[in-house]
Formats: sequence, structure tokens, C-alpha cells
Amino acid sequence: MAGHSKWANIQHRKGRQDKARAKLFSKLSKEITIASKMGGPDPDMNPRLRLAVANAKGQSMPKDNIERAIKKGQGGDVEEYFEIRYEGFGPAGVGLIVEASTDNKNRAASDVRSAFSKNGGNMGETGSVSFMFDQVGEIRFPLSIGDEEAVLEAAIEAGAEDVTQEEGNEDEEGEHVIYCAREDLAEVSEALQTRFGEAKSANIIWRPQNLIEVDGDKAATLMKLMEALEDLDDVSNVYANFDISDDEMSKLAS
Repeated sequence: MAGHSKWANIQHRKGRQDKARAKLFSKLSKEITIASKMGGPDPDMNPRLRLAVANAKGQSMPKDNIERAIKKGQGGDVEEYFEIRYEGFGPAGVGLIVEASTDNKNRAASDVRSAFSKNGGNMGETGSVSFMFDQVGEIRFPLSIGDEEAVLEAAIEAGAEDVTQEEGNEDEEGEHVIYCAREDLAEVSEALQTRFGEAKSANIIWRPQNLIEVDGDKAATLMKLMEALEDLDDVSNVYANFDISDDEMSKLAS
């Protein structure tokens, strides 16, 4: 997913990786708590919790944090969370899908709408953007698990549909990215983890069918919009169908 990999590299070059990691841990803990509350504290009996815990381990979240998040989901003071999808457009007609988990629908909607309007975007109706994306399963492994051919062969055997590689940066290793039908995520993920060990992540994501090239001022504004949306506490994920050249990315990071 070019939009996401480019975004991650820009965040890294701008020195926001520590903040992004803290935000990631917060989101992972929240998902574990919600899954625990909805389906019980036993990962073996709760598929959503099992996936949330696996993702947390894949990002090296401490065991104590995971256990604390599970216990929090069993407490009586946990708010009811609503899962909401917002859609909108950014500069250059880039489509964005924003997923939120919130205990306050009005606050979440207001915050997302404000982020769009203040950063060159506008909210759209439900369905105005999602038709340009496919909802699929995505599994990520570090490049060190094996060469491209070996991973491709294993992925096909497991039932995956596509495999790509993403380059890393000076501090983070690149990744094998494996895509499958959303309903096959658990089966494909388990088969690959049996072969290669713990995945870095396994999620249902929105994969763009086509990418829009963005540069100059529009690219800078788009990055501000992405940053504003991802910084919102209620927002879980942001997906976008943009592509930015490496040269343009270097300018944005400077």
C-alpha cells in the first residue's frame, strides 16, 4: 500500500517515530480492551482478542501491557465503544477512509470533520470513497524471514492472493506484505505463522485499487491532513490512495 508506506517513511524522517509508536501502543491496547469486553478474556475462545494480542506481540508490546488491557476490558467501568467509518477527500482528489472506535459519536464526528476542513479536505458521504478500495486481509512479516520467492510460494500455499515487498529505512527493516481475502485472514495468518513465526501484524485493511500521484503544495497539505487525523484519540486507522515520489518525500521530510 504505497500511501501507507510513504506516510510511515515521512513520519520517520520528520522524527515523529517515538510519538507514532506511543500512539500505536495506545491503539493496540484499546483494541485489546474492546475485544476483551465484547468476547471475553480468553484469546482461544475470542478470535478478535487473539488477533489483537498477536498484533501487539508483533509490535513488541510488553506482556504486562497486554494483560492489563485484557483485564481492563473485564472491568465494570469500561465505556461502550462504537466503531464508525468516515470517508472524505483530500488535496488532489485523494480518497481517505478513517476508522474510529469511540465512546462518543458526536465528538468523533466533530473532530474528524474539523481535521478535514482545516487541512484542505472535505468529508464525504458513506460510500463516496470506499468503492475505490478493496477490503482485504493484510499480513506483514520482516524481510528477514526469507527471500521473495520462498515467501511467495508459502503465501500461495496458505491461500493468499498477492505478495509485495516494502523497503525499510535506516532504523527499521523492510517487510513482506501478504494480501488475502478478508474472510481467509485467520486461516492464512495461522498457516504463515506456523512456517515463519510471529507476524508483525495481521489486519483487515482497505487497499486502494489505484493510486493518485501527489506533489508540491498539495502533497504537503495532504501530509498535514493525514497527521491531523491520525493524532485524534478516537481514530484507529487512516487509509488513503496517494502516491508520492521519493524526491518529493525527501522534500516533505526536510
